[in-house]
Amino acid sequence: PPRPRPPVAAPQPQQSPAPRPQSPAGVKEEESYSFLPLVHNIIKCMDKDSPEVHQDLSALKTKFQEMRKLISTMPGIHLSPEQQQQQLHSLREQVRTKNELLQKYKSLCMFEIPKE
Repeated sequence: PPRPRPPVAAPQPQQSPAPRPQSPAGVKEEESYSFLPLVHNIIKCMDKDSPEVHQDLSALKTKFQEMRKLISTMPGIHLSPEQQQQQLHSLREQVRTKNELLQKYKSLCMFEIPKE
């Protein structure tokens, strides 16, 4: 079977990230992507011979499926590692060029930039 390719994180331009919707259970976003609490619950249930272990295993399986779906929608995931590196290099060049152009524009002093 073909090996899954690891995603390469592309640098984002200096803008605020898009807000993600809060999970309905009120769980912090970092925790919604964490498998550790589920694994911990499974281990605790196994130690106590609790019937809840099947529920927790099902929840872990569901979380794995959700994360696979999320990863498959990531931009560039279908590219080879070499193509991802090329895209990363290209994006970094674009950010560098845009920053240089912005600095040149600011140095023209045609407009007064309000300072807060």
